[in-house]
Amino acid sequence: MDPVKKSLWSLHLTVILLGATALFSKVIPLSATDITFGRSIIACLMLFSLVKMNGGKLNLARRKDYFIGIGLGLLMAAHWVSYFAAMQYSSVSVGMIALFTFPVITVLIEPFFEGIRLVWQDILSAVVVLFGIFLIVPEVSIDNDVTLGIVVGIGSAVLYALRNLCHRKYFSHYSGSLAMAYQTLVIFFCLSFFITPELFQASGQTYLYLALLGTFFTAVPHALIATSLQHLRAKTFSLVACMQPLYGVILAILVLDEQPSWQTYVGGLLVISAALYETVNTQKLHKK
Repeated sequence: MDPVKKSLWSLHLTVILLGATALFSKVIPLSATDITFGRSIIACLMLFSLVKMNGGKLNLARRKDYFIGIGLGLLMAAHWVSYFAAMQYSSVSVGMIALFTFPVITVLIEPFFEGIRLVWQDILSAVVVLFGIFLIVPEVSIDNDVTLGIVVGIGSAVLYALRNLCHRKYFSHYSGSLAMAYQTLVIFFCLSFFITPELFQASGQTYLYLALLGTFFTAVPHALIATSLQHLRAKTFSLVACMQPLYGVILAILVLDEQPSWQTYVGGLLVISAALYETVNTQKLHKK
């Protein structure tokens, strides 16, 4: 199979898995920092094991790559913590939708990383995604936690967009598993100074949820993301991944009994339409 098409299929599977991570912010009774710390330990061990089992090298090629890996890890640490915090402050739907302003942010700042020009199709896709997200966000007051969740979610979006762009430009020559292994290792070390005693007093069920989060919903999809970015532009990943909030909302309805409004469905349709357009447009460009 063509590597671009394979990357697109992997990306769509990844979106489904990542959409489910939002639920863990509600079912795991720990702070966002503790959840991220536990997630990073398990994901790090699994990713390094995958690299070793596949016969890959664990060391990086150049000394400066270790500093790049540290920078990417710090961005991911801040992104993951703010991601869970946004949903804990508000709801799964609001937190995920606020986070998914990152496709618009990516489209606007990618030219500074890739040396390319913005075209009107990029701007149109960004506007459609932005309008779809705007519809899904409920009416809020500046004095309540929902507003705080939106602000934190947008901050997480900025961090995620920067991480994806930096990864593609400076770190995409490494395998997805190795790249994410180093980043989760950085997350583990930097968050070890901020964890609370509640993490060590958690129930067996909580540890089971952390294990699932760290393996099937973190190590696997993030390895696929890093691999996909070797063949796809960060903009393509960002817009295709816009289906993630819809999956998250559906799962929140089924598992957490959240009740989205009609604006959620209309906005989700717009977001998915833009993501599908970007996928088709990418395939056409690579056929030329």
